[in-house]
Amino acid sequence: MKSNNFKKSTNKIELEPTKTIILKSFRVSKETPLLDFLYAHITNDSKNNIKHYLTNHQVLVNGSCITQYNFLVYKEDMVQLSKNPIKDEKKEKIKLDIIYEDDELIVINKPSGLLSIESDNEKSNTAYRLLTNYVQRKDKMARIFIVHRIDKDTSGVLLVAKNEKIKNLLQHNWQKIVNKREYIAICEGIFKPKSGTIKSYLKSNSNNLMYSTKDPKGQLAITHYKVLKENKKYSLVDVFIDSGRKNQIRVHMGDLGHHVVGDDKYGKVSNPINRLGLHAYVLSFTHPITKKVMTFKAKLPKVFESIF
Repeated sequence: MKSNNFKKSTNKIELEPTKTIILKSFRVSKETPLLDFLYAHITNDSKNNIKHYLTNHQVLVNGSCITQYNFLVYKEDMVQLSKNPIKDEKKEKIKLDIIYEDDELIVINKPSGLLSIESDNEKSNTAYRLLTNYVQRKDKMARIFIVHRIDKDTSGVLLVAKNEKIKNLLQHNWQKIVNKREYIAICEGIFKPKSGTIKSYLKSNSNNLMYSTKDPKGQLAITHYKVLKENKKYSLVDVFIDSGRKNQIRVHMGDLGHHVVGDDKYGKVSNPINRLGLHAYVLSFTHPITKKVMTFKAKLPKVFESIF
């Protein structure tokens, strides 16, 4: 990656959300042109009908509508067929800031309330779809690949790749190449001590919620924290994680008795900022090819400062 490909972007990208009813879902096992993949998996329809699904905006790849016959799908992609054409509604718009872009990577400041990629309950309002629409404005065959995820209700730095090669290099070495993952959290109460480290193993319960345990069969999670500001009710906390486990910070702050504000999953807590009080502030990693250290920061939301 050459430094002269870098551009700091002030572009805004937006998507008008849609409703989809999924008829069929297929997981991709190998790189294949989309039309060939559909021919192989939709066996109860004619080839003309299958082509019509594409041109009629009824085919999604990872939640993003695709119409190109020769669009390449890759291993682990999810291809879906919707009941009706996907049409954008003009009721709401979602905007994202692009922090950084080059030939291989895009880094965005994801807002709270937006999924990184589709879930069973949400197909259209995702960072993946926003960015797919963005890159396809210039090239209908272009696509993006999710490298890592941050929780729906957490804002901040989210990195995606522009090709499968760099995605695989990043994902397969993620724990080794990431140098720093820093979050800012607003937590309930006054911390004593003002800094420390929490170490536990995380497991999932029957409700798909994470909890701490001493059982080494769980996922090791290490969280470091330092209080930056405080008032009579809340603390602004700088949080570093050595591991990226599901809901790690939310669980560990709860273990200390200082839940993240707005966290309705892990405790009945206050919500003074009308969102989850967690922001992915810094992501730093060593590029797997160039070995260059790349550091990205997402500006702290103004609402985080407002209560101190």
